[in-house]
Amino acid sequence: MANTKTQKARDAASTVSSNDYVRRLIQDEELRDSIREAYDASKSAYGRIQRQKHPAKAVLDDKKTQRELREAAESLRAASDQLRGRKQKSGSPLGKLLVIAIIGAVAALVVSEDIRKAVLDRLFGAEEEFEYTSTSAPSNGGAA
Repeated sequence: MANTKTQKARDAASTVSSNDYVRRLIQDEELRDSIREAYDASKSAYGRIQRQKHPAKAVLDDKKTQRELREAAESLRAASDQLRGRKQKSGSPLGKLLVIAIIGAVAALVVSEDIRKAVLDRLFGAEEEFEYTSTSAPSNGGAA
């Protein structure tokens, strides 16, 4: 009987050690931190919800509860991605450069009137100045 218990324990240990998810959980400190953060945020949100008379109202109206639930969801998503072996996306250098260029262009348009005029002239053509002359005679409509 002791032999079967020992054998079952060995089989369980070998099954656990061969599981990629368990191995990753043991080795990856960042994954454990994400799981811990998700647990803490969800526990805090749950406590806030339980203290309210109307739990649904707490979820809909309480900004702190919403923030804690959002943090828990983000931590769970990060843990899930790490567990599956997905790397977190870090934007491409070209994308970052494009965003910086757009922000710089908008800032230049906001700050400099000369640049604004040049852009408008390029887009819609140069402004033509003209003088308005009326072809009809002014009416004295009711002045006596």
